[in-house]
Amino acid sequence: MEANGTFGLLVTMTVAAGLIWLGVIAMLCFALRSRRQTIGEEAANAIVLWGGAVTPSIATLVLLAYAFWLIPSLRPFAATSEPAIRIEVTARQYWWQVVYLHPGPPIVTANEIRLPAGRQIEFVLRSDDVIHSFWIPSLAGKMDMIPGRQNRLSVIANKTGVYRGPCAEYCGTSHALMALTVIVMEQSAYDTWRTAQTKPATQPDGKAADLFVKHGCGACHRVGGTEASATLGPDLTHLGSRLTLGAGATTNTKDNIARFILAPDAVKPGANMPAFSMLPREDIRTIAAWLKGLR
Repeated sequence: MEANGTFGLLVTMTVAAGLIWLGVIAMLCFALRSRRQTIGEEAANAIVLWGGAVTPSIATLVLLAYAFWLIPSLRPFAATSEPAIRIEVTARQYWWQVVYLHPGPPIVTANEIRLPAGRQIEFVLRSDDVIHSFWIPSLAGKMDMIPGRQNRLSVIANKTGVYRGPCAEYCGTSHALMALTVIVMEQSAYDTWRTAQTKPATQPDGKAADLFVKHGCGACHRVGGTEASATLGPDLTHLGSRLTLGAGATTNTKDNIARFILAPDAVKPGANMPAFSMLPREDIRTIAAWLKGLR
């Protein structure tokens, strides 16, 4: 909704600027083609007054009034008492922690947000390290995420689809590889997804889960239904259902998960996750296949 309002303001200002430009060009052509005598001082002063002061002032006031009229639609949360869903997004170098707070039990995920179409969503925005900026261009404007401060942004997504949300504030080495995937769904599909997220992920191989914990992955990551319960890194409980890996750094495939485990810095420069190149390659492949199967 906010994006639609902003686009409407852009179109209005563009049309107004075009009309003013055409008017100036028309007056220029008239002046060049006219063979009348030089106008007097009084007429010149009137042209300067009306053309240089009164008319621009009126145009500016009209556009300003239109912009103020748009403000309630640009920030719809201000006009209502309670959002349908509240989502807390915490930015970190270089990934996004996402927690669904309302309604029902919290759901913790990472780097991907799913929204029901036509419902009012309130984002609660935080940062754990440096300044980041939350931005979903197709849905809303930018909002800074500042350490020690909590900002709020309200969004209503009217059209289903998949949207990309980049970090809009330089935050370090992998700033360009820190993106959110935002999926807007019909309400029924969203309800099905939400129900699945409240349950432990399907785990096709118990041996792989043991390897995941044995090799220390559980010291940073959580996988619901296993002994891994840390929160230092992204929650991997339903990793297999996400579209991307490493906050948009690459597509979510078994081979790319294995690459990330083997050498995270090669996929995402500056990533805090240590390389696990010392592990047997077969163990890495087994863990990668298991993670991809978590849905």
